[in-house]
Amino acid sequence: MSFLDLHHRDAPLVLPNAWDHASAAILLRAGFPAIGTTSLGVAAARGVRDASGAGREATQSLAASLRRLPCPISVDVEDGYSEQPDAVAGFAAELGVAGINLEDSSGGALVEPALHAAKVAAVKERCPDLFVNARVDTYWLGQHATVRETVTRALTYLDAGADGVFVPGDLELADLATICAEVPAPVNALASVRHPVPALAEVGVRRVSTGSLLYRAALQQCLQTAIAVRDGERAPAVVSYAEVDGLATD
Repeated sequence: MSFLDLHHRDAPLVLPNAWDHASAAILLRAGFPAIGTTSLGVAAARGVRDASGAGREATQSLAASLRRLPCPISVDVEDGYSEQPDAVAGFAAELGVAGINLEDSSGGALVEPALHAAKVAAVKERCPDLFVNARVDTYWLGQHATVRETVTRALTYLDAGADGVFVPGDLELADLATICAEVPAPVNALASVRHPVPALAEVGVRRVSTGSLLYRAALQQCLQTAIAVRDGERAPAVVSYAEVDGLATD
């Protein structure tokens, strides 16, 4: 089944987001049909800030590693690491993956929709089979965070060739329902404590990403385990050394 087809099944595609080869491989072993990446995880693991452009080389390196996994891979490329549509298209083409997330903000601020649309169009012209998930950051940044502005931006990106639309942020289900109804393409939402997957599915969401959740959960578990050992508690049972070492061959 193609990556595009995974967005048109009865249930939404639950896309877990990895930050290195091992995290992607173990998620694939758990049965997830496709794997995404998290720009926060990739950046933070290398000591740089997310959405700063500093994760470009790490993102490219990770994509090269994940390409050998037998499943579709979608890569978070922030804003494409350039204001120039041709440069963004060139970077996307070099990744050799099934999909990308491309966000319409840069430096913590929304960009003009026409600029983002130009990036989308350039990528689709260069890579017509690449699933371009156009991210609308209105609610994520709290800038022009209305349903109308979000839908307007989404439709602009679809007209430019985007295959799907990602609306991260803390949205009400009613707002997501309106967006899904007015956007004629798969809508992607973030997993959250407020809205489980069945609730998102009911309002029309076709893809649910974990975003940076898994990376943050791993850091939290890391901290809790270290503190427990330091404080004299027993170490928890975890995945074995041999299994983790074997992920390198996946």
